[in-house]
Amino acid sequence: MDFADARRLMVDGQLRPNRVEDPRIVAAMRELPRERFLPAGLAARAYADADVPLPGGRAMLKPLVLARLVQLAAVKRGERALVLAAGTGFGVALLAATGATVTAVEADPGLMAIARAALAATAAPGAVTLVEASPGEGHAAGAPYDAIIIEGGVMEVPEHLGAQLVEGGRLVAIGLAGGPPGRALLLRKAGGALTTTVEFDAHAPALPGFAGAPAFAF
Repeated sequence: MDFADARRLMVDGQLRPNRVEDPRIVAAMRELPRERFLPAGLAARAYADADVPLPGGRAMLKPLVLARLVQLAAVKRGERALVLAAGTGFGVALLAATGATVTAVEADPGLMAIARAALAATAAPGAVTLVEASPGEGHAAGAPYDAIIIEGGVMEVPEHLGAQLVEGGRLVAIGLAGGPPGRALLLRKAGGALTTTVEFDAHAPALPGFAGAPAFAF
């Protein structure tokens, strides 16, 4: 399989016709070897317009949904971002390629092993910090962050994550409350409080560790 050609077709056929306009994201999606962030037997599915199932009931989000989530976070070069439920690390690599300094939290050791290997080969030294821990807790030790991305579907956004954002910070996630389809959510911190807007329809599998805690309603 010609992965470079598959990347080009993915960008031109999936992203550019569907409101992915940040040139940094478009360029990174053309260059990053998404296939390296999957188990070897799944590499051929890297550029399909679909989620790719991963071990443990997880999934790599389809290219369009991930690209639009990162674009929604509006991370500026030099800002600090936190990725929760980072999986095999492709979203982390995409953020790092836009110029952010990224902390990534993932609980599954098998997915984390894939992320470590792939990011070592693709991310600039010092751009990424990997933390093996519960994503639902965030990572208070590294806070505050300019942006937080929850890479998957959640019934609710844990309230304590708001304390890990700077004033003016953004949190993006795919909310599953209310039934399908899911909805991309943008939470902004102003005056110490978070306000939520629903941005677009987006499917993502439900993530473990994001249910049952006090949460922001949306």
